[in-house]
Amino acid sequence: MSKLKVRDLMTTQVVTLQPTDTIKKATIKFAVDNISGAPVVDGRNHLLGIVSENDILQLIYSRQIMLDKENTGAVMLSYSMDSDENGADGLQRISDEISNMEVGSIMVRTVLTTSPDAPVMEVLKSMIEMGVNRLPVVEKGVVIGVISRADIVFALYKKKV
Repeated sequence: MSKLKVRDLMTTQVVTLQPTDTIKKATIKFAVDNISGAPVVDGRNHLLGIVSENDILQLIYSRQIMLDKENTGAVMLSYSMDSDENGADGLQRISDEISNMEVGSIMVRTVLTTSPDAPVMEVLKSMIEMGVNRLPVVEKGVVIGVISRADIVFALYKKKV
């Protein structure tokens, strides 16, 4: 695996988001495509940032802290974000607020990236040290792929078959 390059393992069918996409759209994409994060790009596929499940969960948790301070007893995770029923204790209002927020407002703008010719072991080292699960693969400012920890683990599995 030490001679493998990022291009050998990266996913080229990249699920991306636009900064104007809603949090709801992002969560649906994550669920449908079974991913935990995605690069945020402009109309020409230039990298603007990245958003992950963690970013969304931090947002939800911050709203829960606000609810706890208000002593409402309301629990964010007890209310479906896709519900059309009136939520008690302001849950529907908060849910709508989160669902309609733009990805650009929570995305991480400083993104560790890699090139397609980078050695996989160097990229893995960076991912572990920085605590990230995926890196956009960028060439001339354009996202051409993503490499994730899962891609690397899967490559180990494929070698043994």
